[in-house]
Amino acid sequence: MPHSTSRRGLLFGAAAVSAGAVLTGCTSNEPKDSDSDDAPAGDNRPVDDKPGKEVTIGFAGPQADHGWLNAINDNAKERAKKYEDVTLEATEGSNDTAAQIGQVETLINKKVDVLVILPADGKALTRVGLKAMKAGIPVVNLDRIFASAQAYRCWIGGDNYGMGLNAGHYIGEKLKGTRNARVVELAGLDNLELTKQRTKGFDDALKNYPNIEKVARQAAEFTVESGQAKMSQLLQAQKNIDALWNHDDDQGVGALRAIKQAGRDDFLMVGGAGALSAFQEIKADRGVLKATVLYPPTMAASAIDLARALGQGKGIGGMAEHEIPASLTLYSAVVDKDNVDQYMSTGFK
Repeated sequence: MPHSTSRRGLLFGAAAVSAGAVLTGCTSNEPKDSDSDDAPAGDNRPVDDKPGKEVTIGFAGPQADHGWLNAINDNAKERAKKYEDVTLEATEGSNDTAAQIGQVETLINKKVDVLVILPADGKALTRVGLKAMKAGIPVVNLDRIFASAQAYRCWIGGDNYGMGLNAGHYIGEKLKGTRNARVVELAGLDNLELTKQRTKGFDDALKNYPNIEKVARQAAEFTVESGQAKMSQLLQAQKNIDALWNHDDDQGVGALRAIKQAGRDDFLMVGGAGALSAFQEIKADRGVLKATVLYPPTMAASAIDLARALGQGKGIGGMAEHEIPASLTLYSAVVDKDNVDQYMSTGFK
């Protein structure tokens, strides 16, 4: 699916700490007692669930023409409803950059307190991000990154390289005992940087497993139809494979159709993103799909948490700093039958 170029290397703190774990502090029901001698001075104690300063958050994203993008919108709206002190001003969403710029400018003119923007095109929307920041409205840049760090106060998004890396290690461990193992890759759109990052992560992981060779790669287009067509080509060309990594669970629906039509069940498949249909298939354990690597749309809910903290001048529980970090890179967890129940509620349709 068409997600962003992630900011690897800007993950705050230890790389092993996921954004989800840190942001749990944003919603803690046990804030430090304001009268405690241990409480930080001033008003920047960690934010919590209790109603505080009223915050109006403007939310602007692209058109929800993909399951993941629709889940982004849903996560943002549902998270905002959780807080009595948050008012969410959400735009309709557009893939037309001029239209999205106009929508953000309208939110700026409304003088919202904080903006959360998932740009249809990060480079093209940089100017309006800068405009908001200069107007004194802090911006939480969601996933697709602006061309200038001056255009946002905080970036939060997924890890495309990490998706490939974790998919490769999962497959590598599963095939450790297989001599001359053969794997294939069903990538996304090759003109997107995120696709290149996912492939690089996958290739780098496979370097750790000398018994494995990647024998073929096809690029699809993040759609069911393209997934089916490109997977059919892969299967026709490769009569003997041990594993497949598919970059996207939406195109994976088509890939699974092609696999079933070909009567193939001689390999394992790992998907990408975290669609509900993939979780259900993994849980049923009735076919080749054994795992998927997350690119969590819950990042939109976390972006609302961050925006609320910014609007209230708060920090995040579990961190020593009085302010929210400048960057949060989410972890690309692998979901298989052992932990799928834990993630089922996050699956997108």
